[in-house]
Amino acid sequence: MTSTKDRKRMGILITLLGGTLWGLCGSCGQFLMQYKGVTSDWLVPWRLTLAGSVILLFLAVTRKTQVMDVWKEPRGRRDILIFSIFGMMLCQYSYFTTIQYSNAGTATVLQYTGPAMILVFLCLKNRRMPKPYELAALLCSMAGTFVLATHGNPAELAIPAQALFWGLAAAVTVVIYNLQPAWLMSRYSTLLTLGWGMLIGGIVLMGLRRPWRIHPVMDAETLLAMCFIVLFGTVCGFYFYLSGVKLVGAGNASVLSCVEPLAATIMSVVWLKVVFQPVDLMGFALVLSAVLIISVNQAREERLMQPKIERRNTDG
Repeated sequence: MTSTKDRKRMGILITLLGGTLWGLCGSCGQFLMQYKGVTSDWLVPWRLTLAGSVILLFLAVTRKTQVMDVWKEPRGRRDILIFSIFGMMLCQYSYFTTIQYSNAGTATVLQYTGPAMILVFLCLKNRRMPKPYELAALLCSMAGTFVLATHGNPAELAIPAQALFWGLAAAVTVVIYNLQPAWLMSRYSTLLTLGWGMLIGGIVLMGLRRPWRIHPVMDAETLLAMCFIVLFGTVCGFYFYLSGVKLVGAGNASVLSCVEPLAATIMSVVWLKVVFQPVDLMGFALVLSAVLIISVNQAREERLMQPKIERRNTDG
């Protein structure tokens, strides 16, 4: 029988693996855009449609999951459509469009300002002042974005305006992506929600962007990179990360997921020869500090709450 310690180690390992695969997925996307004439208008519709189909087929075959259950009640139909279009589709499209105008490392870090935006939203929703650590995280996130965008000179942008716009759009959609599907995930499972979200988002984006009109270089490298993006960077990445969350908890998983921007940045430098200035790395560090501050404190609060929950369950 597997011990709790072994389960936790396994949880850490597969969560790190999931985050690393996400980072490598962004780097593969940059490779296709840099060398194969691919654009986000072509990549994202195919990625979402194929990955969503694979996830739903996997659930139907291996777990005998009733994949159509989400369509049987009005709230399920409404929420899955909202999540698919305004969460999954917009989040992935804005992320890869940011890569198109900059690079995988910068795009991933800009997207990671999303947790700070979630904090602001929750404080406004609950009509409360931010906690000290939340305020510190927000300041780090804002400072990091400022440094990345301007290199300290507010009169001049250091990255293309399109990259900044789509990067911040990716961060905003992360708020929708994380908060809106809570009911769906609790009722139908996270993987089923993601599968439908990807498939519907991909089909809608197919209609909007018409990727068949775009003709990138279709060779062995393109097909290999696309297979990695769909199967490993998307299907396996999400599966490993979500499995890790069950073993180590959401708070600890959030800390471990910071490996994603690190992997994307390292691959951008080593593989795709992107040159970052020291001031860029300072911006990266500030944004990641914000994520770590939030994640570590939430993990701590999660651990403090656990004995109370267990005591309440025992008393009940």
